[in-house]
Amino acid sequence: MKNRIKVYRALRDLTQEALADQLGVTRQTILAIEKGKYDPSLELAFRISKLFKVPIDKMFFYETEPENQPLFEE
Repeated sequence: MKNRIKVYRALRDLTQEALADQLGVTRQTILAIEKGKYDPSLELAFRISKLFKVPIDKMFFYETEPENQPLFEE
């Protein structure tokens, strides 16, 4: 599964450490999720989406879906 955490994090000018602190996880967890080496639990995925106020299907998507989907709903 791919994600756009790094994109949304950059839009908010958040470091991996700051995001990890807000979510109650380690920076290594955020790094692993961003790199696609670790899929977050469903609970963590929802918390990430809620924090960025983005629908979960805009934050996380399968590798077969195009990455150039719009970042925000229109």
